[in-house]
Amino acid sequence: MIFVGCDLGSTTGKIVVLDENLSVLGSSIVRSSHGPIKTFEKAVEKTAESMGISTEELLTKFKNEGRVVTTGYGRSNLPGYTDEVSEISCHAKGASHLCPSVRTIIDIGGQDCKVISVGPQGKVLDFQMNDKCSAGTGRFFEVMSRVLDIDLTHLAEEALKSKKPCSISKQCSVFAESEVISLVNNSVPLPDIAAGIHESIARRIHGMAFKVGVEEDVALTGGSSNKALRKALEKRLHLPLAELTMDPQLMGALGAALFAKEHYEEEKAQAS
Repeated sequence: MIFVGCDLGSTTGKIVVLDENLSVLGSSIVRSSHGPIKTFEKAVEKTAESMGISTEELLTKFKNEGRVVTTGYGRSNLPGYTDEVSEISCHAKGASHLCPSVRTIIDIGGQDCKVISVGPQGKVLDFQMNDKCSAGTGRFFEVMSRVLDIDLTHLAEEALKSKKPCSISKQCSVFAESEVISLVNNSVPLPDIAAGIHESIARRIHGMAFKVGVEEDVALTGGSSNKALRKALEKRLHLPLAELTMDPQLMGALGAALFAKEHYEEEKAQAS
């Protein structure tokens, strides 16, 4: 048997394939295409490549010897795969599997951000979600990168050079964009603007985390795992973030694959 987690997010699609011993057989991260089906197809193709087999062979394994759980925005729109789990539960499950001491998870999604309080075995106790505004999300990073005419990696690198981060007070991404443009026009150094952007995101996330209650260890998951954001969050939270042994973007897919194994074992036990 293989156990597959498929996370169809708003900006990326991710797949993780586990064996019965929960070892990773293959994984992938792809940009979202026109709809979850296309994204799934791209992710399957890249996952098969990582496993050294053909796409057709991997899909056959999904059907004949696999259990698949879907999560993310597109989880309900994948014909033939009806086993679904929320992304909040999946991120909690995935991060807790890699770091059992984790009690708070900060997930930076493409269109939302979440702070999740978890107990032992990744049980979700409480959460806060910002899905009404792009502030604190991957989309916010993309907008700011476009304004500064640099890519996301460069944005983080510049932020780490700053000795005096500027203040970006606006929480709304539209107003924050105008604020950044004004800073650029006033010849504020790029590193200080970049650091100010990261600190404004950390401030927004800290406000959410305060409502949930922050307990150590804290893990950062999702697409925005750059060192500048980690530094800003650690400064704001006054504690270090846990290190994960897998790409933080894969936590939702990993959690879904772990749920696939759980669901399979439960059904097997009921059948016997």
